[in-house]
Amino acid sequence: MNERIKQLLGQAYDEAVPETWTSLSSEQLRRVYEKFAELIVKECVGICESGTSTQTTSSGAAQMIKLHFEVEA
Repeated sequence: MNERIKQLLGQAYDEAVPETWTSLSSEQLRRVYEKFAELIVKECVGICESGTSTQTTSSGAAQMIKLHFEVEA
């Protein structure tokens, strides 16, 4: 898994459930990290594959992903 994804997931755990996630074993955390990354990548690929040729330019794909996840970046 990409190091940046690990960092972002760790940040999400820290901010969302700081009292809970530290009770997970390192193996449980590893499985969650891997599944999280897999789901995000699959979702992004699906978004890009569903677009028209205009939308699948880098800026078009980026816009589609931001809209899909309701994220402003």
